[in-house]
Amino acid sequence: MKGLVYKSTGSWYVVKTAEGKIYNARLKGVMKLDDITSTNPVTVGDEVEFEPEQTNSDVAIIHQILDRRNYINRQSPSHKHQHHIVAANLDQSLLICTLKEPRTSQGFIDRFLVTSEAYHVPAIIAFNKSDLYKKKESEKFEEWKEMYEDIGYQVQLMSVRNNEGIEPVRSLLVNKITLISGHSGVGKSTFINSIFPTVQLKTQEVSGWSGKGLHTTTFAEMYDLPGGGKIIDTPGLREFGIVDITRQELSGYFREMRPLIQECQFNNCLHVNEPGCAVKSAVEEGKINFERYVSYCNILDSIEEKVY
Repeated sequence: MKGLVYKSTGSWYVVKTAEGKIYNARLKGVMKLDDITSTNPVTVGDEVEFEPEQTNSDVAIIHQILDRRNYINRQSPSHKHQHHIVAANLDQSLLICTLKEPRTSQGFIDRFLVTSEAYHVPAIIAFNKSDLYKKKESEKFEEWKEMYEDIGYQVQLMSVRNNEGIEPVRSLLVNKITLISGHSGVGKSTFINSIFPTVQLKTQEVSGWSGKGLHTTTFAEMYDLPGGGKIIDTPGLREFGIVDITRQELSGYFREMRPLIQECQFNNCLHVNEPGCAVKSAVEEGKINFERYVSYCNILDSIEEKVY
């Protein structure tokens, strides 16, 4: 039988068939996992082959993971040198950000965009809590909106609390499989509850002492949207650690840098100190946003050089 993984809790998985029957499944004990290097061999969004343990049982054994067309990866929170697959077989990702309570940094946004680019998952950025924005936050939003739209990303502004700007974001999810991500406290669960009232995910306020959100989602979980499409709710992220991307590859995942890479004097140019660098020239000429270039340099510094 074939099914789709809707929830992963580490060792047990909720699998749903095309007919809508739900099974609690676990991996076959002797299943070959040699080529799986992530901390989680099966993830939400995976298509799997499975069999019920016995006739009329809702408990099943997964014996094959079908090939993924893509996935979103991040550094494992508990193992620095391992990766954790957040979700698989996605049409797009939606990053929910806030400029206040808590503030999402540009570095976090750019790390998420780099990962989405690397795994061929189109990304949308939605800024929530516009009802809290004063002049400073409104100006920062307009600045970032222009910066990201100039390089081809969709940017939305909404206030889930005031029910403003939700419909344009919701319309982007129809008939798509969308990963929804963001810091804890940005309003992911509240947004999902607003577009899908029957789910009613647990929400918590931002932690007062740290200004950071409190974790409410423990495991990624997929939901069927009314009217078509699926969303995958993920645990709130404090950081988004990049894995499996080398220093040499990084600039290829910055959309505005990608077309210029071949014009650099050296084919191994990292666009930092090298002469004849087309990317640095574009930054100096204002063709590449300086803040995005700084973000690139910060991410580059965070990537460990592999020794062969």
